[in-house]
Amino acid sequence: MTTVSPAPAPLWRRVLPHLLAVVFFLALVAVYFAPILFEGKSLAQHDIVQFQGGAHEAAQYREVTGKEALWTNSMFSGMPTYLISTRFPGDLSIYLHQVFTLGLPAVVANLFLTLLCGYVLFIALGVRPLVATVGAIALGFTSYNLIILAAGHNTKSLALAYAPLVLAGLLVAFRRNKWLGAGLFALGLTMNVRSNHLQITYYLLLLVLVFGIVELIAAVKENRLKDFLTRTALLGAAALLAVGVSFGRLYTTAEYGKYSIRGKSELTKAPPTAPGQATAGEDAPSGSGLDRDYAFGWSYGVGETITLLIPNYYGGASSGSLSESSATAQALSGLGVPPVQLREYLQQLPLYWGAQPITSGPVYVGAIVCMLFVLGLFVADRRTRTWLLVATIVSIVLAWGKNFETFNNLMFDYFPAYNKFRSVSMALVIAQLAMPLLAVLALARVLRARVAASAATRPGLPQPTADTPETADLKRKLLYAVGGTIGLCVLAYLVGLGLDFSAPIDAQLQQQGFPLDALRQDRASLMHTDVLRSILFIAFAGGALWLFLQRKITATVAAALVGVLTLIDLWGADKRYLNDGNFQRGTVAQQFIPTTADQQILQDKDLSYRVFNLQAPFQEANTSYFHKSIGGYHGAKLRRYQDLYEWQIARNNIQVLNMLNTRYIIMPPQQAGQTEQVQRNPAALGNAWFVSDIEKVQSPDQEINALSSFNPATTAVVDVSKFPLAEKSYLTAGSTIKLTAYSPDELKYTYNATQPGFVVFSEIYYKDGWDAFIDGKPAPYVRANYVLRAMQVPAGQHTIEFKFEPSEYSIGNTISLISSILLLVLVVGGVVYAVRRQPVPDAVSDDLLMA
Repeated sequence: MTTVSPAPAPLWRRVLPHLLAVVFFLALVAVYFAPILFEGKSLAQHDIVQFQGGAHEAAQYREVTGKEALWTNSMFSGMPTYLISTRFPGDLSIYLHQVFTLGLPAVVANLFLTLLCGYVLFIALGVRPLVATVGAIALGFTSYNLIILAAGHNTKSLALAYAPLVLAGLLVAFRRNKWLGAGLFALGLTMNVRSNHLQITYYLLLLVLVFGIVELIAAVKENRLKDFLTRTALLGAAALLAVGVSFGRLYTTAEYGKYSIRGKSELTKAPPTAPGQATAGEDAPSGSGLDRDYAFGWSYGVGETITLLIPNYYGGASSGSLSESSATAQALSGLGVPPVQLREYLQQLPLYWGAQPITSGPVYVGAIVCMLFVLGLFVADRRTRTWLLVATIVSIVLAWGKNFETFNNLMFDYFPAYNKFRSVSMALVIAQLAMPLLAVLALARVLRARVAASAATRPGLPQPTADTPETADLKRKLLYAVGGTIGLCVLAYLVGLGLDFSAPIDAQLQQQGFPLDALRQDRASLMHTDVLRSILFIAFAGGALWLFLQRKITATVAAALVGVLTLIDLWGADKRYLNDGNFQRGTVAQQFIPTTADQQILQDKDLSYRVFNLQAPFQEANTSYFHKSIGGYHGAKLRRYQDLYEWQIARNNIQVLNMLNTRYIIMPPQQAGQTEQVQRNPAALGNAWFVSDIEKVQSPDQEINALSSFNPATTAVVDVSKFPLAEKSYLTAGSTIKLTAYSPDELKYTYNATQPGFVVFSEIYYKDGWDAFIDGKPAPYVRANYVLRAMQVPAGQHTIEFKFEPSEYSIGNTISLISSILLLVLVVGGVVYAVRRQPVPDAVSDDLLMA
């Protein structure tokens, strides 16, 4: 008997479910971000405000000239813009990003993109559209995704959003079609890398590495090593293509990294400043890479890991809100706090009592996701569950940081590039990818439990009266998963009964007469409430799946119920950390209103001078929006400039401020209600000056120490072990020099010297990119005073030019362009293949889920 294959479904019918999913995702983000889309508001993101301040000079230059400013003087007296605001025309993946995000505003686009890529991941694995939608919700609404958007970590959010595409390519390449998988892997990794958050990419590749190790072991056991190596090589080629598209950005970043605080320190001694000053408010470098204490500063507490399951177990965010019926509200009212002031207090209470110095909220993957993750450990195939379980454990242990030093110190000291990253709690992004992935695969497995018995359930045929062995097995495993996760919640509750809910900040609050007992009572109440909350969500979701296995509801209804419950669970938790209170009228740019001090300084129309704002100078970039600032806000400043701050500026060395051409100092208000004051520094040395003496030193240590007792107006300190100089003194009488033209990456001076001299420029020395010219001819220059440029010049009237022309940028752009073209060809080919191929429902997910 000849079997006739059913005719393939029309294209529109195959596409319709996916279009409906996209519309649903658009609806979700539109509701969540309604203030942006419908009320003209913007999200108050601290880091984005700081970014706008630091990037303003480069943005203005781009707008006026149409060219990229690869250097800016608006932060830290000067630094490359590579990690601030540099565009790479050769990287054409920007057009793919615009297609994926449908032109949505940045913050809205980030969440939509996370949902879309999560959906693509599960569709690529053969999961049906409704279940894939549930998976997208689980991946997209993980609390950390919304918390980082509230903080302004947009590049981190984008890198996380594209991560599911990388995993989709990885799994398809190894479990289905290696060519299709490699193409999807190349696309996903390209977009992930172009998001420009290398720490997220690093953690994603750790997840890929764990997968590779598990697959390698299986390949050796099953005698299919050749096939494993072939697929691995293909993915390696795809990764090279992805790196090639962003090569310009990566190349310049790698070059800059050698000279930033991520690189090796040239000093052999720690700065003589107090520990509180040593970080310049932000960075504490030591050795090759970051200082371990600084990198481990944000370490997740071991017990705090329970927040993956119970969000407010440790109080939630460092600054959270309580209702007017809370114990704290009643205690404050009893102390006579007026109602208006009481409402203000209740919005910013120190509810968090965990191990981190400060937090915007916990990493909560969802109670239902945790339950389904446990279920996946029972029903998924061994390789998949081993990979995702090991990756989750590694993620948690890495996030513990200093709380599990035995393992993490080894990682920090010996694992490649691991010491370049800070905030190890971020390693939990691995878990927030792995846990929903296994959870949704488990859901898909349960919802296919009746496929084998489908013939017996057709109309007109007798209904089965007993469970099949498969259904009975799934029921038992479902009970294990539900009982295990609810049992963990109950255990957490019992442990909580013995806790005192105290936080380090409580000592300070006690001195202020704050009702601590009431606050701790509310912290305990938050924990108890969320324990019950998680138990209920687990029970409801488990009940929906049980009804399905009992044939009381259909697979569609069961999937919809689990999806709705997951959305309610995660949405409710997310709204604690990103809600209507985070939105504001106007755009980010409109926040930059010049103060009276700014307006006073801006009356000075000279080409270039610097401003030192004494109010947290290394923790803000608002000053950089209007002026060329001594300070700034960035996580990767030049290491030598960091050294200069720690050794000299933090110790109030006015001579160093003079050599940096610090013409204005903004003083903080003396009293509440007063405005900032501006002091003009008459001793600022200007843009360039001739010196009469060279103090020769032999090492960076001697160089930085020499600045403690020198007069930069007459003396230049030069490390002659790196910049040999024959002369030690010069005659300067009658010699003058003046800056005549300024742009961020091109400076022009004219000078008149009666005899050969030595000029110091108040510009930051940076070896790779700055070229010097005298009368149009290349001229050598040296580093002086630890961070500045200096040059021996001939007598007479001449013109000096400095141009920032790094070869890394031009080379990187060329490679990016070639790689971009190859990627676009690959994407077009992949789309044509996907449209023309016959769909094979559930083919891949069957492989992933059959235990």
